[in-house]
Amino acid sequence: MDTIDTGQAAGRMLVYRHSLAVRLSHWVNVLCMTVLLFSGLQIFNAHPALYWGQYGADNDPSFISVEAVEDGGEARGLTRIGPLAFETTGFLGLSDEGGEASARAFPAWLTLPSYQDLSTGRRWHFFFAWLFVINGLVYIANGFAGRHFRRDLLPSRGELAPAHLVREIADHARLRFPKGPEARHYNTLQKLAYLVVIFLLLPLMILTGLTMSPGFDAIAPWLLDVFGGRQSARTLHFLAAFSLVAFVAIHLAMVLVSGVFNNLRSMITGYYAISQGERP
Repeated sequence: MDTIDTGQAAGRMLVYRHSLAVRLSHWVNVLCMTVLLFSGLQIFNAHPALYWGQYGADNDPSFISVEAVEDGGEARGLTRIGPLAFETTGFLGLSDEGGEASARAFPAWLTLPSYQDLSTGRRWHFFFAWLFVINGLVYIANGFAGRHFRRDLLPSRGELAPAHLVREIADHARLRFPKGPEARHYNTLQKLAYLVVIFLLLPLMILTGLTMSPGFDAIAPWLLDVFGGRQSARTLHFLAAFSLVAFVAIHLAMVLVSGVFNNLRSMITGYYAISQGERP
């Protein structure tokens, strides 16, 4: 890994942490995932319920639903997950838009476009979904060709040792992050999280998204059997998407607490600052 001595008295130096391919794919993913989330919520609003199996019609019971209901002459938002029901008035099911109550699953500020328009939402979603897939394929091809996955993301046997993992989890819980030579590379929790996202969550999202397409089902009808039907694929797509949202939220929190400027610089220029005097 290349290093550049900054010449500062504190002995800080810059290490080349992210290649150009990683940085470019990262920022393309940021754009794609943002548009996909907001347009996906627009699509969900057209039928705000999720099912398992070959269901979704004739008042079939849903697994998850977000709706506005009348209760004693007063409307309120209600979110159901299995047998559980939660009042979510003001955000989910019934939101306040410009001083007026709006009965829609997700509020206008979370959907693309902000007004209810399934056709436009689908256009945004499909365009950026294919851009997301192409960007991912380029990233994966480069990751294998340049040995990025093996060199930077594959944990060693020692890193997977229970004692090491427990120590890293405890350090993260106390907001103690790697310093000195250890900061040159991803830590084990980062490696495992990125591998799960790249090789599990993202393929699941792509395959379930394709399964919901009748045109693609004609090419690969076996996908319907793999995911237990189009409605199950839609539910898994939704759950995978929100698992990815949770990952991004944790990722952003870690960026904030471990040094915003240093992390942003490394993802823009590739160079990350560490202190040579710090012990691991």
